[in-house]
This record gives sequence, C-alpha cells and structure tokens, in this order.
Amino acid sequence: MPQTPPFPGMFGSSGYNKNLYQSKEEDYGGLYYHENNLVSGSLEALIQHLVPSVAYYPDVRIRKIAPKILQLLTEWTETFPYDFRDERMMRSLKELTHRLGTGDELYRKTVQQMTQALIRKLTAVSQYEEALAKINSTATDRLTVLKTKPQSIQRDILTICSDPFTLAQQLTHIELERLSYIGPEEFVQAFVQKDPLDNEKSCFSDRKKASNLEAYVEWFNRLSYLVATEICMPVKKKHRARVIEFFIDVARECFNIGNFNSLMAIISGMNMSPVSRLKKTWGKVKTAKFDILEHQMDPSSNFYNYRTALRGATQRSITAHTSREKIVIPFFSLLIKDIYFLNEGCSNRLPNGHVNFEKFWELAKQVSEFMTWKKVECPFEKDRKILQYLLTAPVFSEDALYLASYESEGPENNMEKDRWKSLRCVLGRSVTVNVLVRGN
Repeated sequence: MPQTPPFPGMFGSSGYNKNLYQSKEEDYGGLYYHENNLVSGSLEALIQHLVPSVAYYPDVRIRKIAPKILQLLTEWTETFPYDFRDERMMRSLKELTHRLGTGDELYRKTVQQMTQALIRKLTAVSQYEEALAKINSTATDRLTVLKTKPQSIQRDILTICSDPFTLAQQLTHIELERLSYIGPEEFVQAFVQKDPLDNEKSCFSDRKKASNLEAYVEWFNRLSYLVATEICMPVKKKHRARVIEFFIDVARECFNIGNFNSLMAIISGMNMSPVSRLKKTWGKVKTAKFDILEHQMDPSSNFYNYRTALRGATQRSITAHTSREKIVIPFFSLLIKDIYFLNEGCSNRLPNGHVNFEKFWELAKQVSEFMTWKKVECPFEKDRKILQYLLTAPVFSEDALYLASYESEGPENNMEKDRWKSLRCVLGRSVTVNVLVRGN
C-alpha cells in the first residue's frame, strides 16, 4: 500500500520534498496525501496507481517486475498463508510462480523455497486443527464418564499441580500456542461486510472461516468454566477455600508473566454466580490479593487500569532481553471488541466516495501489534500431565455448576430452592454424587 505520491521528483537525497505536497486531485491522480501519508482516494485511482501499464510503471526497467512480484508473493504467503487453503488460490499461485520461474534459476529457487515454506505452514495448521478436534473429543468423553460413573474420576487441579507459578506457565503455553495459529486475515473475516458501493464480485469472495480465532475464544470460556467447576466441586468449605486461594495466586502469576487473557478468564470464573454465591466459602478466603487483581481488570473507564498495565507489558516486551520478558498476551475479547468498534464506527469510505485509509491504517496498527505478540515462543518447560488436564478435564455447564453450588451451600431463598429442585429433576443426582466423592 503506497504512503507517498508515485513521482520520482518527490524524492531527494535527504528524503521527501514536503514543499511539493498539495492535496490536489489533478496532481496525484485522485489520491490525497497528508504529511506524507495516503489518507483517502478513490478505489479506481489506487488501482491505477498500483497496476503497471504500457504508459506507466513505477520502475523504469521492466525486468524488475519479476523480483517485485516474487517479493509480494513471498510476503503474502508468509503473512496470510491461510488464503492459500482455497484450492483456487493455490492453483492461481502455482500458475503465476510457474511463469516467473521459467528460464531463470534464481527465480526458480526462490519460488521453490516460498512454496515449501507455505506447504509447511499449511500442514502445521492442519495438524493443529486435528489436535484440537482430538482434545475436544477427549474432553467430551471424560464428561460422559463423569456423568455415568462419577466415582471413576476423583482428581482435581490441586492433585495435578499445587504450584501456582507452574500452572500459570502451563496456561501461558496454551495461550501462546493458540495465538500463534490465528492469522491476521481472521480478524478481517470475523467482521467482513460487503461494501454497498462495491458492485464487483471477486471470484475469491467466498467468506472464509475464522476457526482459529473462534477456538481461542472458546479456550477462554473453557478456562473460566474449569475454574468455576474446580471451586464448586468439593463439598468441604475448607477445600473450596483452598482452591479459590490457589486460583488467586495463579491469576497473580499470570499478571506478572503478562498473560492477561488467562488472568481475566480466572477472574471471570471466580465471579460466576454459582461461585460468588458461596458466601461461607468466601468467608474463609483472604481476598486482599483478589481485590487487587479485580482492580487491575476493572472494566470501568473502558478498562483504563488494564490498558495501562498492557502498555507497560508492551514496553517491557520492546526492550526485552529474554523470551519471558517478551510475553504479552492481551485480554483477547477486549481486543476483538476494540477492532470491532473501530471497524463499525468508521466508514470504509468518505462522503466523497474515497477509501478511508486512516481507518485501515489504525486497523492495521492494532492487528500488527497482535502479530508481534503472537510470534513469541514460550520459554517455560512443558508439563504434559498438567496441559492434558487443563485441556481435557470435565467442565460443568452453567446448570450443573448451580446444582453443585447448591449442594455445597444450600439455597438461601425460595427462588433458589425452586431452581435447585428443578435442576435435580433435570440433571439427576450424578453431580451430587460426584461432589460427595471428591469431597471425601
């Protein structure tokens, strides 16, 4: 995407010649610039500027076309590999690269390296999606066993991992792995809307899926429900209080690491109604640390405290000397919300019909920042046992959580009593039995 007018006379040995900048359509073929940045213009003018013709080409020598196209294709396949899961796109890529590679050994090698890298990425994505499906299947099977044979599953999080820092590290492993598979185009596809002014329909205009983005959001929900399940399951107050305090410490370690997504998922789980109503249990918990964490993630003033902490983590990441200091895992739902409102709140086109480039610069800025965060490799050692538990341990539905909560601390009013009776009729006594088993 060009940021400067396409005329050689605009450039000098010292950079841009600002004296030549004027916002006149006749000077720049319908493209408007402000302080060296393209801010608006008609789609037709942009296409005319980017596409070479017999009368116009940005480079004087035509033989430079091939390396320019190869550079573009390399960046495209590296940044947006998921585009080429479409058979039509892959077929077009092969046809174009075949033409470029014909008769030049250097170009042929470049094409081969680019194609091999693309295939490796697409293979890794397919393997990741297969692994996700297997994990989800295992979790479903375990929940079925829990319902039919509750005595066969008696483990809880404290028997798997009793160290908050270790659990926070394993949560960070899951977060970074799932982030790494989210492509930047998934943000676009999540909010894609056809421009009413665009009457042209591309042959590649089928809506793509944002499956990896959706899987990451589902992970947040799973973690929240896992936290709530672990708290509501034990029958003894002392045990429930211990689990709450453990997760508070885990959340604090997540904050220190820069894993804000797991932090918020844990807080959300502890704030679920089936958990928050356990007053006798909370009475045995030292809540000072939890209050501090809630303050950090307070949604008031558009999450001002969290955004301040995120800026601090981002700055630490920029100046980092170790992989651990580079970790920035944002509260993902808020990131999606920010991008959504930016996309919906600003028109794609200005009143004069020109493309609103300022909007797309801002969208690109937010997505680019995310792309930097997701490239960080997790520096912590993996614990397969803990990871397996976090990903596949049975998680209760909201109704099952309420039933377990009422079994732990009885209903306090008629409305809760009626709901308790209703849930016991609908869900049966499997949850009750399991609570008693795990509490012993």
